[in-house]
Amino acid sequence: MDGVPRGPEQRRPGSSTEPATLRFGVLGPVRAWRDDEPVATGSPQQRALLAALLLREGRTATAAELIDALWGEEPPSQALAAVRTYASRLRKVLDPGILVSESGGYAVRGLGEGALDLAAAQELAAEAEKARNTGDLCHARDVLNRALSLWDGETLAGVPGPYAEAQRVRLEEWRLQLLESRLDMDLEQGCHAEAVSELTALTAAHPLRERLRELLMLALYRSGRQAEALAVYADTRRLLADELGVDPRPGLRELQQRILRADPDLAEPSAPLPEPVAAPVRPAQLPATVPDFTGRASFVRELSEVLAPTSGDRARVMAVSALAGIGGVGKTTLAVHVAHQARTAFPDGQLYVDLQGTGARSAEPETVLGSFLRALGTADSAIPDSLEERAALYRSVLDGRKVLVLLDNARDAAQVRPLLPGTAGCAALVTSRTRMVGLAGAHLVDLDVMSPEEALALFTKIVGEERVGAERKAALDVVAACGFLPLAIRIAASRLAARRTWTVSVLAAKLADERRRLDELQAGDLAVKATFELGYGQLEPAQARAFRLLGLADGPDISLAAAAAVLDLPTEDTEDLLESLVDTSLLESAAPGRYRFHDLVRLYARACAERDEQPPSERDAALSRLLDFYLAMAARVYAIERPGDRTVAHLETSRFETCQVTDAAEALDWLHAEAEPLLSCVQQSLGTATLRRAVDLLLAAIDLAESGAGSRRYELTALAACEAAATLGDTRAEVRARTVLAQVLSQAGRFHEAEREARRADRLNKEANDPWASSAAPNQLGIIANCTARFRDAEEYLLRAVAAFQADSNKPGEASAVCNLSRVMASMGCSDHAVELAQRGIDIYDELGLSVRLANARYASGIVLTQAGRLDEALAQLRNALSIFLESRQRLWEGTTHFRLAQVHLAALRPAEAARHAEQALSTGCIGGEWMRANALTLLGKALHVLNQSDRARACWSDALAVFEQQSAPEADEVQDLLSLFTTS
Repeated sequence: MDGVPRGPEQRRPGSSTEPATLRFGVLGPVRAWRDDEPVATGSPQQRALLAALLLREGRTATAAELIDALWGEEPPSQALAAVRTYASRLRKVLDPGILVSESGGYAVRGLGEGALDLAAAQELAAEAEKARNTGDLCHARDVLNRALSLWDGETLAGVPGPYAEAQRVRLEEWRLQLLESRLDMDLEQGCHAEAVSELTALTAAHPLRERLRELLMLALYRSGRQAEALAVYADTRRLLADELGVDPRPGLRELQQRILRADPDLAEPSAPLPEPVAAPVRPAQLPATVPDFTGRASFVRELSEVLAPTSGDRARVMAVSALAGIGGVGKTTLAVHVAHQARTAFPDGQLYVDLQGTGARSAEPETVLGSFLRALGTADSAIPDSLEERAALYRSVLDGRKVLVLLDNARDAAQVRPLLPGTAGCAALVTSRTRMVGLAGAHLVDLDVMSPEEALALFTKIVGEERVGAERKAALDVVAACGFLPLAIRIAASRLAARRTWTVSVLAAKLADERRRLDELQAGDLAVKATFELGYGQLEPAQARAFRLLGLADGPDISLAAAAAVLDLPTEDTEDLLESLVDTSLLESAAPGRYRFHDLVRLYARACAERDEQPPSERDAALSRLLDFYLAMAARVYAIERPGDRTVAHLETSRFETCQVTDAAEALDWLHAEAEPLLSCVQQSLGTATLRRAVDLLLAAIDLAESGAGSRRYELTALAACEAAATLGDTRAEVRARTVLAQVLSQAGRFHEAEREARRADRLNKEANDPWASSAAPNQLGIIANCTARFRDAEEYLLRAVAAFQADSNKPGEASAVCNLSRVMASMGCSDHAVELAQRGIDIYDELGLSVRLANARYASGIVLTQAGRLDEALAQLRNALSIFLESRQRLWEGTTHFRLAQVHLAALRPAEAARHAEQALSTGCIGGEWMRANALTLLGKALHVLNQSDRARACWSDALAVFEQQSAPEADEVQDLLSLFTTS
């Protein structure tokens, strides 16, 4: 069973299997019996020594290990002598030969069958697991109950020492796992009512164990007590939040939702039937499995279940699994490994053939059938000539037999169909680079690259633990450069293993250069590039062009619409091409309507584009079309989000005209789905001919920074745009890029850096005279000055911004600057004027029908109303703003609004509500980054102090002070004063 600890060896090879007269117990107090008479096991330390030896699996424990087990890091001065004394006393009361001295240590050997209660529990648990897998739940439950009955109170009760404590925790966890497994089977067999009381007691004893809570919910629900089942979830959620500050795990939340909608699938599951009985195997054509096969556990389980199913319905039909994936992903290796594991389910033989589907001349089905019929005992004279007759005879010969057929490296479904057995009991496993969508009834499996852990394990097996352990980070870099592709990892590891003078770092450095990576990944007759070349060579011209051009685009994936822009084709034609590339495994379907390359395949596609794309200018044209597509779409999203905003009028013109988004929700969905590819396109387009369009795309996608979803990535892209514009001497592009960068830095609370960029943009704009920056730069400078408590400067900048927005007839921009100005006025004590300005901003946004910007105005109004002491009005405005931010997925603004709500509640003498909103602000995140987090901590500390949670308040203020002092923020003085409350009291 999962999580079962390994027990000690009970006997060595050749030891007697007669029932032993000496028995031991560790699942309770450490005890020993001879027949039924207790044997004295001595003092607690002596019992600790005995327990440590019993749990060593028959291995020798050195004296140093035993001293550490009994006393830990602070042993007594005579610890070694004490261990020898305990061992001597135990030897006198145990049977001869049980406690042996060996290599300066001790071991317990020669115990009889069932002599240790833990070993008996493990055997029973294994028997229960086997019975459960074959569908015999009654027997499995009975056996598990027998295993659980072996516990007699607390494991290793009264035994001192760190080793005993660790084992006590481990074995108690295992006991609970066994108990959960038995209760799970109780529910499978319909014993819901009986299980409720036991689960109620267990959840009380183990309140934070979510699996028990889940079983209790299910038992109550199946007992018709839906309200109580939901109450268990509510209690669990509250307890986890109170005790651990976490939400219930996804499984528990999903169960709650299923109970709420009365999911009919919550009915008890049916038990599986037994597996087929194994029998002798013949013939055996499977190739040898590789000795260093690594990982792929989930695929092995999935394919094994399809080939040798335990479900009766599936066992009555012929099983066909078609395994597809790019070259080098390990299809054959996995298929051979699975086939070997499934051999016992096919006692009448296993057939194998390499169909050479990627070669110039793939194997003909009639030839393969001839060899199969001979292997199955058919005389040459009885084998007919035609394909149809051979296929019919092949199916007849297999009728009534249980044979596994492994068809490796298939070209397509047409090549495979005649080679499939036709009767139940037989199975076929097919590997191909092409997805066998035309193979009726086949279980299709798409084999992906290895996980990082599996990749590192394979690399280590080939290179050796010592070399990899000394340079683990470099080894991770190597497998990542290989794209976790098994063939590439095997090649890289083999090269390193053959060069003892190389370090792992040397290999990592060679693979770091993308231009040379494919050339480095070859060893002997193995080469990644040659593997990809086979697939590329079989493409039709239109497929090959699509493969080359799509490989040019950076970004983790690409949408169908974006791909159509790259290829300059209608969407329908593009989808047909891309799906055909998916079927050949040269392209992956990341999600409906989205596609991606494996990293090494992308490098190969780019190499093909450089070599084969004619004329070469088409490469630049394809990327330019992609940039036009993103610019047109982002501008459309910006316009939908900000009706009346003149920013879009100042953007570079895109040659892409088609637009697919029409409403705000759809616009936000598109923007967030395209965040990474869009920003990658910006970064890829920072050259002379495309710089201005790239910067304008960044500007139009500013919502990505405001939402917090991609703020860091956005910042890095903006920084690269600033550097590129400065290098190329494009002042207008630099002004816009630096203004955008200033906004991102300001939202992160990095005001000194933000002001530097905004000042530079404002200064450069005297030369560029860009109408957009003429208002955006002073508006940003005003925001920064307000946040750094320079209110006169802020007023001056914002009045400039208001005038510039008005000159540009940009009403939304004017409203934004007016709202910012209202906050400045409030901070300067002009409350009435501040409230009027905020209302003016609200009125403008209301008139324009803006949503998110209206939320910004209501947010500003809430702040100034709070400072004016009009708390009920402030609360209403902020709640309205929060609702809009939630709907618009503006996470950072949502958190910031929670902070402002906390301010209102604290001012209204509602500290508990203030604390709740401050916590929400901290967990969600805020505009203003660390600076605003420190403000939220300060406010939370004030609320906690009122609630008499002074220690926690002091911790909040200490954390806030550290941030403010690091940023040289003026708020540090206030926090110092608050902390002085503790030094003067």
